[in-house]
Amino acid sequence: MFSHIFVGVTDFDRALAFYQPLMAALGVAQRFVDPSRPWAGWQSRPDPRPLFLIGIPFEGAHAPGNGQMTAFAARSRAQVDAVHAAALAHGGHCDGPPGLRPQYHAHYYGAYFRDPDGNKLCVACHVPGDA
Repeated sequence: MFSHIFVGVTDFDRALAFYQPLMAALGVAQRFVDPSRPWAGWQSRPDPRPLFLIGIPFEGAHAPGNGQMTAFAARSRAQVDAVHAAALAHGGHCDGPPGLRPQYHAHYYGAYFRDPDGNKLCVACHVPGDA
């Protein structure tokens, strides 16, 4: 369904220091980093798409969008916990701690946080128990 998702940032080095450990906790490999542009991307596996990208917007100034959120899929509840912890350890702000959210569905286990630029992010596991 998606080719890529691009999240704008204001300070590329700060954002890279936030997203590299976050994506490592998700087990997603970095595809490229180009500080001269500046932007970076991580690649899904086994397919090359979708890509997750961060960078300074082409239009210049960045402001986080109200009602916009990027949600990452986790393989387990433990991975949700680890990603949330990595986000907070690298400059993120908690917007909802890890836990079950049965209002979405019986097995939804997710956490919400914002990156250092205020972009809202989520990591969620949709499988039962401690899968």
